[in-house]
Amino acid sequence: MNFSNDHLSLDDVKTSDMVSYLHSLGFEPSKVVHDDYWYLSPLRNEKTASFKINRRLNRWYDHGMGQGGNIIDFGILFFKCSIGEFLKEHRGNSTQYHSPVPVLDIPEQQQSKITILREKPLQSTVLLEYLKQRKIPLGVAFNFCSELSYSIRDHNYYGIGFKNDLGGFEIRNPYFKSSSSPKGITSYDNNNKEVVVFEGFMDFLSYKAMNYGLQEKKENFLILNSISFLDKARPFMEKHKLVQLYLDQDVPGQNATKRALDWGSKYHDQSALYKEHKDLNDWMINSRQANSKKTKPGIKR
Repeated sequence: MNFSNDHLSLDDVKTSDMVSYLHSLGFEPSKVVHDDYWYLSPLRNEKTASFKINRRLNRWYDHGMGQGGNIIDFGILFFKCSIGEFLKEHRGNSTQYHSPVPVLDIPEQQQSKITILREKPLQSTVLLEYLKQRKIPLGVAFNFCSELSYSIRDHNYYGIGFKNDLGGFEIRNPYFKSSSSPKGITSYDNNNKEVVVFEGFMDFLSYKAMNYGLQEKKENFLILNSISFLDKARPFMEKHKLVQLYLDQDVPGQNATKRALDWGSKYHDQSALYKEHKDLNDWMINSRQANSKKTKPGIKR
């Protein structure tokens, strides 16, 4: 079975450490007895811990359900998805706990069911490691992001939060890509006549990372948080004399860029910088040019 670009085998996925995996999802054991880690079941509601992971065997068993297995068996029950759905978004990343990373994009209709429990400064080692893998300096992340605890269908999680203008959040961790309501754009108005536009906040953080440690001018920024918000964001863009577009290189992103270019000559496509990559963050992670030195994007006028 093909797992993205690194062709990890099914056995490679199965060897992911389940204790660390559950930790990344926000679950901690109620007790540990030798190799056995006992949890309140992530799969159902209970008051007495009856979900066990034997760390030596790297297998779980839910005594209340009478079911158990490996990480994939757990994943398809927890996310209520097929094996293919659990694996197809695999990114090929690895962390200190040797865990392949399936990024599950929570459907928009379920985003209204996300409840933010707590917001605090970033501190989770799992989230900080994830940012390092995305080549985002922690100094940049601390300025624009926070750490969220949130719940979905009575399950608790935590992730990186990026706030929008309406008070909702874009949420990321190594396993999830989701949003809380209300969903909207994020704008930064520093009284500049130019605005730099991104589709997602990881690209915005990447742009800031490219100038990290250098003297920066006060630029205006717009993060759409969804390509579907392009038209709604147009009034903010129209207030500027120059609009720099750093949208994704996929079909929706390219179509949105073309649409914006039709609005007038002040709209400029800057995606040539990362033309062989999905987006700016992907370019920064994988490009030799991006990793050999700090590169300031060329500005077309």
